[in-house]
This record gives sequence, C-alpha cells and structure tokens, in this order.
Amino acid sequence: MNRRIEPQPGQESVWDYPRPPALEDSTKHIEIFFNGVKIADTHRAKRVLETSHPPVYYIPLEDIQQDYLKPTSQSSFCEWKGNAGYYTVVVGDKQAGNAAWYYPDPTPTFAAIKDYVSFYPSRMEACYVDGEKVQAQPGDFYGGWITSDIVGPFKGSVGTWGW
Repeated sequence: MNRRIEPQPGQESVWDYPRPPALEDSTKHIEIFFNGVKIADTHRAKRVLETSHPPVYYIPLEDIQQDYLKPTSQSSFCEWKGNAGYYTVVVGDKQAGNAAWYYPDPTPTFAAIKDYVSFYPSRMEACYVDGEKVQAQPGDFYGGWITSDIVGPFKGSVGTWGW
C-alpha cells in the first residue's frame, strides 16, 4: 500500500477526510471550460470529502450555462448520496458524454446538493479552483479535483483499486 503523503502548511491530506463522506460549503472560485466556453462559474460550490479521494465539487444549477447540459439515460448509485443522473456536455461541435452528474433526490445527509451538478475534470477542457487548473483524479470512475493544496496518494491510481 502507498504511504500517506504528509501535508505541508496550507495543504489537506485526503487520508484525513472522513468516511462516510462529509459535505461542506466552499467559497472558492470554481470555473469550468469546454470547447472554449466557460460553462460554469461560482463562489457557491459544495464539496464532498471522502477518505482517499480528492474533493468533488458540486456547482449550483443557477451558476451553470444549462443550455450546454443534455440529460442522458446513464445512472449510477452511491451508497451515501443515492441515485445519480448524468448529463452530456455539448458546446458547438464538441460533446463529452456523461461528463456531469447530479442527484435529483439525494439522501437526507446530502440533501444540500439537490439542484447541484458535478463535472469530471478529465472530460472538460479545463476546471479551475481559485485560478489553479485542476488535475483529474486518476481512473475513469472517480470525479475528484486535485489541486496543489490536496495531497494523497489518491484512490483511482494504479494499484489502489483494493483500498
């Protein structure tokens, strides 16, 4: 197993995040770009923090250019948040299938993310937290946002599936 990276001042270790996950408000500036267009811009995000995972940011629908979101038939289930629906992001001649997800009827603990959407940073042109370009969490399943103030190792990397 990989060893926990010791956080420096101003950093968070994903190994200090709780399980079950926690939900918290964030006033950080979140921006998402796809095909040269800013599709989301907020200071009112929420983030989910779970052991071994980089934070996942959820953006209020009002702060997203909703014309670019096309519902799909994709669904998934999270033991903590409930049933998720998905959107394909379409801007001009480019699209990213099932690149965003939401919980239409989240569990009571996560009720605050109703009418919020999260995006896979790996499928977007760029995602930013306070002006810093996000690195996507490794793997195709997880949607964590890695910035310089977050340290791992992160679930999703090679050799971490059994964590």
